[in-house]
Formats: sequence, structure tokens, C-alpha cells
Amino acid sequence: MKIEAVDFFYLSMPEVTTAADGSQDALLVRVAAGGFVGWGECEASPLPSIAAFVCPMSHSACRPVAASVLGAKLDEPMDIAAISSRVAYDSMDLLQATHTLSGIEMAMWDLLAKTREEPVWQMLGYRTTEPKIPYASMLFGDTPQDTLERGQKARADGFSAVKFGWGPIGTGNVRSDADQFAAAREGIGGDAHLMIDVGQIFGEDVVNAAQRLPALEAASATWFEEPFSGSAYEAYAALSARGSNVGIAGGEAAHSVAMARHLMDFGKVGFVQIDCGRIGGIGPAFEVARMAQTRNVTYVNHTFTTHLALSASLQPYAGLAEHRICEFPAHPSALAEAVAANPLMRNSAGEISAPAAPGLGIEVDIEALRPYLLDAEIKVGGRVIYKTPDLG
Repeated sequence: MKIEAVDFFYLSMPEVTTAADGSQDALLVRVAAGGFVGWGECEASPLPSIAAFVCPMSHSACRPVAASVLGAKLDEPMDIAAISSRVAYDSMDLLQATHTLSGIEMAMWDLLAKTREEPVWQMLGYRTTEPKIPYASMLFGDTPQDTLERGQKARADGFSAVKFGWGPIGTGNVRSDADQFAAAREGIGGDAHLMIDVGQIFGEDVVNAAQRLPALEAASATWFEEPFSGSAYEAYAALSARGSNVGIAGGEAAHSVAMARHLMDFGKVGFVQIDCGRIGGIGPAFEVARMAQTRNVTYVNHTFTTHLALSASLQPYAGLAEHRICEFPAHPSALAEAVAANPLMRNSAGEISAPAAPGLGIEVDIEALRPYLLDAEIKVGGRVIYKTPDLG
């Protein structure tokens, strides 16, 4: 087969706010080859990602992603890796290229697995899809009481693990953050897993981040996520060296396997969290999952958007029984909920698994997406180089 078409669909809620909610818009990717169609999702700003696919060439190391993808052979997993390698080399100075490729790469896995009538995780070499404990991923409330009530609702909804993120954490003082952590623990109860995500708020300030450790320990937090910017490996290592019983987590900002490896080897994180929509897709994420196994680091998916992205994020570690924690978008936007006609459902034990159906096992609900589709056009020198394609 050869890749015949790559279509991008820019979707958005009617109003996008400054809330740290990445589900307010989306960029879905449809890849066609040999009479089959695969779907993927880019975890990045939609318009720059589209532009990276269609932009005119600047020079030999700054070519549009389309130059490496359209017409390329797609018969084996090694073909996906070859396309990714060409993008990395020919678009090395196009910094949005990896984000753009990530959604395309997912769609290629989805398409190729459908031709073989097997799930992606089986193509990766796993014999089974192991159950994961999904944690309800949500934002901190503006007040501790808001946070407590959100935690209570998550437990009422059947979640035994909850992650609170962003919100006011790090913008006030140590005591106000401690109150939020305590409220989160009170809300979910003493027997649930509690994770805390502070969204890189401390930059590289190890001292400021470390001041939060006692309150996190008091709240019995499983991990302290992204205290620093994604490549601040020295800061991660310094915080890890404090010897807290709260694990240090990060990795969603890794845009390459090397970045994820450095975070484990030099940053000394205990949990590496990979977003298939950022790192280059399923193949690179699978490579990181294998690295994590040999380093005694726990691999975790990063997903805060749709169930298409959720399924893709599960594939790289679907067969790893000992890597049990799974991010689950508990309160996505109406747009994010509309993407999958068959969202992943929790079983009677409250767990989820990567689908056993062919490809990613997700059916994109075309009709449900139509109200969110934005008509967009990119024109250069009077020539249209991108126009919203037909969704149906």
C-alpha cells in the first residue's frame, strides 16, 4: 500500500478559555491507504500542526511533513518507523513536525492493524491486554472546598484513583497549597490513590518545589508530577535526591525518545508519563515503555483529551501487567466526548484495558463531530495549500 491521503480536521468548542483543559479543541488526523482508513490525534495547537504538514520548504532540513508521508509505502511496522525517521531528518528545523507526525503515526498504526484484523498492541508483540487502574484526571478547584467536592464526586463515580492538577497550586504560599492537598485527600478518602500535578509551575526552583513535599507526604500522594519544565533534568534529579516517599513524575513534555530517556537516567523520575500525541506516536512511546522496564521506572500514559487518544496511549504498555496506572479524562469537554462512538468503559472492578478490536478499536463518530468542525484555509502567494477537507 501507499499513503494516498492525510486529512486534518480542526475541531473546537464554541468558546476556548485559559483553563488548563486541553480538550477544548482537537486536531484529528485521517490517513487513507489501500482502501483502508486510520485515525489519530495530535496533542498540540491545531493550526500550527496543520501548517507543519503543508508549509512550503525553507531548505533541505526544513521540509513540510507531507513530503515524507504522502506516497510512502505502508505495509509493515518498519514502514511507519521509516516514515518517522524521514520526518525527523528532513523536517528537523520545523519544530512542530513531531507534534504533527504524532497524530499521523497513530493513524498509520490504526490503519495497518485494521488490514491485519488485529489490535495495535498485538502488532507491538503483546499477547494480552492487561487491565489498568484508571485515575480520574481533573483540575484543582479554586478553593480547598471545591477540590474536596470534586474528589467526593470522583469517588462517587467509582474511581479508586484521582489526580488533581494545576489550578492555584504554586501561585500562592506553601500553606495554601497544603490546604489543597489535604482537601484532595479528604475528598477521595484514605484508601484511594492520590496524584498531584503542578504543571511545571516551579520552573527550575528546587527549593520552592521541595517546600511542598511535607504536605504531599502528609496527604499520602503517590507522585508529584511535573514540578519543573520538561527538560530541567538537574532540577528533577535534585528533587528526587531529597529522598521523599512521594514519587517524582514527568515526561508528557518529552517530544522524543531521547528526552524521555534523559528524564529517567538524569532526572531520576520514578514515573515516566508519555503522551503519544507529542512524542511522535505509538512507536516511540513503546520504546520508552521498554526502557522504563529495564530502569525500574513505572510507565504511565498521559491523556487528557479524547478516547481515541486514550486508546492510542494504552497501546505502548497494554501488555505490561506490572505497570497498572492509567490516566483517564474524567471531565472532558463535550467535543472530546463526541469523538468516540464507542468510548472505553470501566469494567466491574473499575478497570480499563486497551481494546481487543482491530486497530485502535475506536470508531470515530463523524456526525457527532460536525458541530465542532472549524472551516479553515491556509493560503500562500494566492495559492490555497490547505482547506478543511470533507469530514464524511
